[in-house]
Amino acid sequence: MTKNLLKFLVLALYISCNTENKNAEKPVEIDQATLAKHIERLASDAFLGRKPFTEGEVKTVNYLKDEFEKLGLSPGNGDSYFQEVPMVEIDGSPSEKMVISGKDGSFDLKVLSDFVATTSQVKTEIGLDRSELVFAGYGIVAPEYGWNDYEGIDWKGKTAVVLVNDPGFQSGDSTLFKGNAMTYYGRWTYKYEEAARQGADGVIIVHDTEPASYGWNVVESGWSGAKLIIESDLPLLKVESWVNQESAQKIFDASIMKGEDYKVLARSKGFEPIPLGLDVSVSIQNKIKKDVSKNVIALIPGTEKKDEVIIYSAHWDHLGVGKPIDGDSIYNGAIDNASGTAGLLAIAEAFKKNGPTKRSVAFIAVTAEEQGLLGSAYYAENPIFDPKKTVANINMDALGSPGKMKDLTITGYGQSEMDKYAEEAALEQGRYIIPDPHAEKGYFFRSDHFNFAKIGIPALYASGSYEGFDQSMESIKATLDDYNTHKYHQPSDEYDPETTELSGVSFDLQLFFEVGRKLANETYFPKWYEGSEFKAARE
Repeated sequence: MTKNLLKFLVLALYISCNTENKNAEKPVEIDQATLAKHIERLASDAFLGRKPFTEGEVKTVNYLKDEFEKLGLSPGNGDSYFQEVPMVEIDGSPSEKMVISGKDGSFDLKVLSDFVATTSQVKTEIGLDRSELVFAGYGIVAPEYGWNDYEGIDWKGKTAVVLVNDPGFQSGDSTLFKGNAMTYYGRWTYKYEEAARQGADGVIIVHDTEPASYGWNVVESGWSGAKLIIESDLPLLKVESWVNQESAQKIFDASIMKGEDYKVLARSKGFEPIPLGLDVSVSIQNKIKKDVSKNVIALIPGTEKKDEVIIYSAHWDHLGVGKPIDGDSIYNGAIDNASGTAGLLAIAEAFKKNGPTKRSVAFIAVTAEEQGLLGSAYYAENPIFDPKKTVANINMDALGSPGKMKDLTITGYGQSEMDKYAEEAALEQGRYIIPDPHAEKGYFFRSDHFNFAKIGIPALYASGSYEGFDQSMESIKATLDDYNTHKYHQPSDEYDPETTELSGVSFDLQLFFEVGRKLANETYFPKWYEGSEFKAARE
């Protein structure tokens, strides 16, 4: 445990043990039975893993519309509960082999077991044919850090080999980027975006479990089968790919870098891209389908300031039907994210029971989060509610607390005054807040609050995850580690009413309800802190 984290815990425990709220109004309680009912339904096999553009989507969005309507919520988009999100489905079939060639011969990598390959270009056939491989470190161009991994090379016709995460990860240097806390430069989405801006034909990301924060099995399931994109005028790569650690080592051993530690080189200030003396060939055959998915939006209008809105968000989608594992091919997504979607309905129910609020409260179930936060990205580009009058966003994703937690772990702690609102609500529950102890995993950039933040809306993304009231820290860690290792993005993320513990999830939802209730009955707009990269967008 770091000294800073220990200091947070000691201080927060002292405050929570010595704080009383003698005049607290008895709040409406989140109904755990409501939560359980919706998770069980949304995560059932009947919803086919809730993938956009499938029968599972039709069932999911209609279910959500009907449930919001039953609660008495108004349509959130004029007279409709839906916001249409036009997307393209690219069902790609990569060649069985990725061929790596050099002057001393060639070798093959096998699809799925060694590599995955996709494209965002809307073409029926695309690929790389003897594209020159160049090691581009972490694949980052960050002027504010004096960093350019692409400098000095014409990237046309070339494929960049890059590392996941950013140079600060495990560097021991807190001044290198943000030290161990991942920046957006560390995300795979950024790697593809930047390489395309540089004019490269392709990117190969080197997978490594610890800096990626997930195993190769997640890459296999997440980057195989059909993918969704939103068409744009931005530059796009021909091929977006990953290789596993063993395959990456084979590439480096066959290159002019043989014997050199590529991870150390990539972290060096002044790094320059290194042609590897190798080329890559791989092809992708695509089936193209253009269609419209849906964000589901419901509204409780305010009584005094109807144009000022608090937005609760959660993504309704998961991975659908995919590669069978132990005979099961339906990726039910009970925790990720039937839990958050059910949370929207449970909080909406609490607001209706609580009575009118001065400001409006919106509930947005977004599509295609698993495809790269697409539904929230589309909303951010086409907002229903004026971002300048959107007070805050409270996002819920993968709520899996194994019981009531003493902590509230805030992802992105220190970004905005939403921390203060969360702390106040946490103290009312006898809890303390801590910053995300795993900031190196980049969770702030991995869910839909990120797109709200990008347009200046202060966002809260939090959950209990560290210390339980009735469970040891070791037990909680073991439960969460088991989920990340064996259930995350796997068919085994299922709901079992006999064994699933929801007291911790409803405890967190109660806190989110209280934060939103306070915001909905005051006039203040939470602010971004100085130094936040999102402050300028708000101003």
